[in-house]
Parts: sequence; C-alpha cells; structure tokens
Amino acid sequence: MPISEGDSVTIEYVGRLTDGTVFDTSDGALAEETGLADEEPERQFEPLTIEIGDDKVIPGLQEALVGLEAGDTELFQIPPEQAYGEYSDERVGEYDRDAFEDMLGKPVAVGDEVETEDGLPGEVVDFDDDTVTVDFNHELAGESLEFEIEVLDVE
Repeated sequence: MPISEGDSVTIEYVGRLTDGTVFDTSDGALAEETGLADEEPERQFEPLTIEIGDDKVIPGLQEALVGLEAGDTELFQIPPEQAYGEYSDERVGEYDRDAFEDMLGKPVAVGDEVETEDGLPGEVVDFDDDTVTVDFNHELAGESLEFEIEVLDVE
C-alpha cells in the first residue's frame, strides 16, 4: 500500500550534508562510528515512526515518503527551503552584553546556547565589551540535505 497523508510510517534513515557528513541517523552503529552517539549519549538510535502530515519532520522528508511502500529504499536530495530554510541575517540579533549576562547568570562565551521566552533556540556567535551576537537560525539552515531511507512499515 503506497504511503499517503495520515499514514504512520516507520523508517530507517541516514541524513547527510552534501559533503557526505552524517548529521543524523537511526543506525546505532553508524552513530557510534560518526561520533553522533557521543554528542547525544542519552539518545536511542532506532527506527523513526512519523505520521505523514503532522509536520513533526521537515516537509521534504514527508513529501519524499509519499507514494513509497514498505520495503522500499530511496536516496533523495532535499533543498534548504524544504528542510530547515535558507539562512537569514534577520535571525541574527545583537543584545546589550550586561543585560544578556544578567539574564544568563554568568559571563557570556561563544557557543553558549540560549532560548527565547517562546522556546526559539539560539547560539552566541560573537561578543565584545558592549554587545552579544546571537544566531537564531537552525544549524542546518541554508543546507541541502541527502536522505537514504528504508521504509520498514506503513499503517
């Protein structure tokens, strides 16, 4: 039965950047080999079950799955606009350093991860004596992605 809107689909997958770097996978052995398991020690690298149409994964992945069937394997490219969007300078902001450090409760450092009141994650990318620069773009914004998937089950 071909995958369609509303189906529950379980897949094995490997997500790569266009240079071949693995950024995500359901394969535990590959996660160990690439260092992803060290970056996320609490995570279980296992097949992913998604509901087609629930918007919990990137649009390009959902669209690529539609029409496939259990047992199918595919390799496909997803452009930035169907993944995490284009990089936007508008999502980079400068803030008063003193106020920012008061909010953090510690001295600022490049690489600090922060979150807005509405849950938007950001990363400190620069600072000087007066200002802190925070990038709120997704870390994969502007990247074309490649996914290798195997459809395990469709319900």
